[in-house]
Amino acid sequence: MARPIKETMPLEAARRLLFDAAVPLDRSERIPIGDATERVLAQVVTSRVDVPPFDRAAMDGYAVIAEDTFGASAREPKRLRCVGQIFTGEAADVAVTSGTCVEVATGAPLPAGADAVVMVEETDRTGDDVGIHSPVYPKQHVGRRAADIAAGQTVLTPGSVLNPSRIGALAAMGIGEVEIYVRPRVAILSTGNEIVEPGQALGPGQIYDINRFTLASIVGLHGGEAVVYPAVPDTLPALTQALADAGGADIIVFSGGSSVGERDLMQDVIASRGEMIFHGIAVKPGKPTAFGRVGGKLVFGMPGYPTSCLSNAYILLVPLLRRIARLPDYEPRVVAATLARRVVSTTGRHQFYTVRLADGAAVPAFKASGDITSMSHADGYIEIPAHTDIVEAGTIVDVKLL
Repeated sequence: MARPIKETMPLEAARRLLFDAAVPLDRSERIPIGDATERVLAQVVTSRVDVPPFDRAAMDGYAVIAEDTFGASAREPKRLRCVGQIFTGEAADVAVTSGTCVEVATGAPLPAGADAVVMVEETDRTGDDVGIHSPVYPKQHVGRRAADIAAGQTVLTPGSVLNPSRIGALAAMGIGEVEIYVRPRVAILSTGNEIVEPGQALGPGQIYDINRFTLASIVGLHGGEAVVYPAVPDTLPALTQALADAGGADIIVFSGGSSVGERDLMQDVIASRGEMIFHGIAVKPGKPTAFGRVGGKLVFGMPGYPTSCLSNAYILLVPLLRRIARLPDYEPRVVAATLARRVVSTTGRHQFYTVRLADGAAVPAFKASGDITSMSHADGYIEIPAHTDIVEAGTIVDVKLL
């Protein structure tokens, strides 16, 4: 028989419990830097080399002694004799002395004796005779050795998220592999006798599994590794065995079975095997959400309705997952818009109401908790506090983009 949720927990209280339960992982692994984008660094990175490793030309032109160019102008150029040419990747085996210059390419090593580079656009040349039309000062157009990174310098520290520029810094130091924290493993299990794999034929009373795919997608986007299991029938033995099979994960997420029906058994499984931290949150959609701990593993019982499940994944699973993964808090982009139609909310429950954006207006997109297009046709959502029952058309609302 149905077992109603008699009390629900305020959203902020549930979030505090999640935060307290989320312990950042300390396991690490070593991987090539080409695979490390958006991974979290687990080591101090100290450079063993100077970057750049030599003085180099910052422009195509001529390496010179700056003093030889003083007083140069287009009307009265200084004349120097070119004694060589250096391209990138070549040794600087020719020297500059007073009255001479060396042709250099951008990035080429600066020859001995030179202390500046004159851009080729500021010169003329006939044979080995080079006219300098503009003076340069010492170090002008020169990339100095170690100007970017000096040997012995600490460049990155543990906890740094490796974005493209930081990957570039690792490459610049000649580092091919790096120690990073492992991604949290998130076991995803859909429950229900009615669940069928997409691609198969539907029988009477059956529906395609949606939540397994939406949950796996959101886990991958927020620093986790989704481990997907087959659908689980609505029986205590099957759910108990599925929980045991997923014990190698850091977080276990069931969808379905967390509500109040006769076959909604997740709360029984969690309570019998570990600790039920909460069951029922004062939110809409997603009220019948369970969260607990079994054998040191964190376990979610998400609602089976697709919009409820995905909504709670954004507001509950994502913050938990990112904290465990040592990633920065997720801050969705927010845009202001005018609410196109009046919205009636449920007093006492914090509502996440999906909208689409059209010509600066927020148009309600929510249909029902069981309709995935409540979110797939939406651009974002607005939050309606628990004490608010009506938001009038024309109200300026903050839309958090999905």
